[in-house]
Amino acid sequence: MCDDDIHPGLVHDPRLSRRTFGLAAAALGGLAATAAGAQSPVVEKDVEIKTPDGVADAALFYPQGKGKWPAVLVWPDVMSLRPVFRDMGRRLAAAGYVVLVPNLYYRAKKAPVIEGTFNFANPDDRAKLTPLRATVTPEGTDRDAVAYVAFLDAQPQTNKGRKVGVQGYCMGGPLAFRTAAVAPGRIAAVATFHGGGLVTDQPTSPHLLIPKTHAEYLIAVADNDDKQDPTVKDKLKAAFAAAGRPAKVEVYAGAAHGWTVKGGQVYDEPAAEKAWAELLALYKKALA
Repeated sequence: MCDDDIHPGLVHDPRLSRRTFGLAAAALGGLAATAAGAQSPVVEKDVEIKTPDGVADAALFYPQGKGKWPAVLVWPDVMSLRPVFRDMGRRLAAAGYVVLVPNLYYRAKKAPVIEGTFNFANPDDRAKLTPLRATVTPEGTDRDAVAYVAFLDAQPQTNKGRKVGVQGYCMGGPLAFRTAAVAPGRIAAVATFHGGGLVTDQPTSPHLLIPKTHAEYLIAVADNDDKQDPTVKDKLKAAFAAAGRPAKVEVYAGAAHGWTVKGGQVYDEPAAEKAWAELLALYKKALA
């Protein structure tokens, strides 16, 4: 999980502006120019997915029109499925993917689980998340991940001849690792952005799952996360090397925990667009 003391203070949830679509190309010297220029209309649906633990609410996105596309599972951050993550799902689908964004806390409450502004500096606000976070366990995540990948594969828009990608934000980072481990035959790309708890001293530590996976990794680390524990990136690099898994582990200098999620106090648009461009490059390569 992500530590509360490293989260930004105020979080609100504005809609993604059209301006950001053009920033990705500048972020990596044109790396995302093709994807950013190939946007297409998107279908968005609220869906329910049966899991061994109940019925999960989620949002599904895919390009409009005839065709089949590779699938991507997006694990949101600690505040779960909400408008800003719907915007991410829509944007990713417009780049040519079938995208599923589930509600992390479906066992306790339907999304959005937090309405309006949320302040991590306020103990009362933080307390709202405590019982919700307790519903997300390693074992439950494994069951959910299998159900979500199967759901994506069952969609008529999904190109099942191509592999699946998974990305996670904040506490969604460990969930992305677990997904790759429980569905190694399907997951070919894993991306995490300011992921919390990727390396722990527990037997359930996500980094211990790397040898079970067959994916390529993109690990985008927040500057203040790295300063809090600079050994994490090195342990991850060592684990990837030992497992023979290709990986890019990068600390985003000056970018604080949560920098990729619009609406957060530390949102950093240029750094967020750089991360987005790296994500598209990973999927273009690994999900081909």
